[in-house]
Amino acid sequence: MSKSSAQPLEDMRLGEIAVLLPGATAVFRRFGLDFCCGGDVLLADAVREPGVALDQIVDELRRLDQSAPSSHPREPAALIDHILERYHETHRRELPELVRLAQKVERVHASHPDAPIGLAVALEHMAIELETHMQKEEAVLFPMMRMGPQPMIAHPIARMRLEHDDHGERLRELETLYRHGRLPEDACGSWQALYAGVKKLADDLMQHIHLENNLLFPQFATDLPATPICPGMANPG
Repeated sequence: MSKSSAQPLEDMRLGEIAVLLPGATAVFRRFGLDFCCGGDVLLADAVREPGVALDQIVDELRRLDQSAPSSHPREPAALIDHILERYHETHRRELPELVRLAQKVERVHASHPDAPIGLAVALEHMAIELETHMQKEEAVLFPMMRMGPQPMIAHPIARMRLEHDDHGERLRELETLYRHGRLPEDACGSWQALYAGVKKLADDLMQHIHLENNLLFPQFATDLPATPICPGMANPG
């Protein structure tokens, strides 16, 4: 990562580090740092959680294999195809099953003090919001991007960024409802599968938003204002 050698990691933006350094997103997730909607925040400013040392995070980032290839393409058309296949299709396939699992767990364990009451409804709302968002990207934004940079593209990009912030709010909601992934000792198989699935959803959605906000969108609209920090979802595991 040539840029990091000339600029301290502490003075780089989370999204910039996540793009340039494969493996950085896993480090950020472990420390509860929002690298997707909060990608424009400097690492030094993002580390505010009590007990989390900036030096520790920087050390972990420096120990990553900087020669490792990225797991995703960077060229716009190929990156769009990757997002569609890896994230859009995955969300559509997995969210309905998560809703069914949540409904089952809430129904069977309604009297349990740790039951995630309200999680099914929250997942249903997320599924609806995500589907609407993805349809906009597929019908409007992505076709425009495949045609190359153009003046009118800034507005739909800004709109999608705002909706990404909304998704961050929903993730924070899920985090509370499923108790940060903490399972009771007597959790059944469905309960365990539900929490594993919600964690994967959070990981996937944060990576999905990161690729769009920090890698895809800047290739078309570099003059957009910095996006605010969304609450995101702290590492549930």
